[in-house]
Amino acid sequence: QVQLVESGGGLVQAGGSLRLSCAASGRTFSSYTMGWFRQAPGKEREFVAQINRFGASTYYADSVKGRFTISRDNAKNTVYLQMNSLKPDDTAVYYCAARDMTWDYWGQGTQVTVSL
Repeated sequence: QVQLVESGGGLVQAGGSLRLSCAASGRTFSSYTMGWFRQAPGKEREFVAQINRFGASTYYADSVKGRFTISRDNAKNTVYLQMNSLKPDDTAVYYCAARDMTWDYWGQGTQVTVSL
C-alpha cells in the first residue's frame, strides 16, 4: 500500500507557473513508476506525465510536452510536476498516481485554475 497526498495547486494567470508536489508514504516509494493525471470539468481523466522508478525515463502527453516537467526525489518520497506557460485549458484537478503493474494508487487531487 502507498498513500499519496498532492499539494501546490492554486489560481494562476495564463502564462504563469506552478509546481505540484506529491508526497508518498507506505511501501518503498522507489518501487513505483509515478504519474500525474488531470480531470477537467465534464471531461474524463487524462494522462499528463510519468516518470520511472529511478527518474531515468519520462513520458508526457503531447498537450503538455515542452511546458511541464515531471521529476522525483526518492530520498524525500516525493514526485513533482513543474508547470510552465500555463493555459486556461490546463485548468483541472491534478492527481498523483503510483503504478506497480497498473495505476493502483491515487491521491485526492489538487485544483489548478488558470485564468485569462
